[in-house]
Amino acid sequence: MDSPAPPEYEPPAGCQARDILDRIGDKWSLYVISRLREGTRRFTDLKRGVDGISQRMLTVTLRGLERDGIVTRTVHPVVPPRVDYALTPLGRTLLDTVGTFVTWAEKHVGEIENARAAYDTRPGRV
Repeated sequence: MDSPAPPEYEPPAGCQARDILDRIGDKWSLYVISRLREGTRRFTDLKRGVDGISQRMLTVTLRGLERDGIVTRTVHPVVPPRVDYALTPLGRTLLDTVGTFVTWAEKHVGEIENARAAYDTRPGRV
């Protein structure tokens, strides 16, 4: 049974809010935003810092975050080209929320793995 939402919570209205929540709630976006907490990063730094992300998925994630005004992309006219990414002021407003979520996940990973294992071995599960 779901617990009721806090009284101050109002579900997002319309597709636009859901689209934004989909972007921010995406597993890669959470890690990229969290990684950019430390400041401006080059693409290769982000790739190394976000375990398991492919180059293509990082590119797609950064483009989406840039389109939503959460990340800025700065291309430096040098050879080889250098591209830096940073959070915008809007993106920085997400840091407390994203940090709390990532910290919660890291803190409870063992419990969740145990719950999944118990669920997966439960008799009669279809």
